[in-house]
Amino acid sequence: MSGTIQNNLITVRQGDSFAINLAVKRNCKPVDLTGATVLMQVRDEGGNLIFAVTGTAVDVVNGKVALLITPAETSINVGDYKTDIQITGADGSVNTIFPANVNAIGTFRITPQVTEG
Repeated sequence: MSGTIQNNLITVRQGDSFAINLAVKRNCKPVDLTGATVLMQVRDEGGNLIFAVTGTAVDVVNGKVALLITPAETSINVGDYKTDIQITGADGSVNTIFPANVNAIGTFRITPQVTEG
């Protein structure tokens, strides 16, 4: 599972899997995500949806979820795309957790692969 997350950038090699493990906290305490949904969307520069991934429960009571990105999703053209990750709470509240900087647009970068199957 190869990839990196830095500031407002997620980087994955083309055709690879990547698991984004989240531990959501507020005031240094885990947030209970029972009944919440976590959604990541990746869009091109024109705003067209390239793919979306819904979070998989790991330990929702303790704020832990995973976004499992598959080779089918990363087998897109090498380049930069727009992305964010949002949590919709059971009460309908929406919070963008990536990028953390509210003044930035998240970037999902696909880097070239060498081995092709």
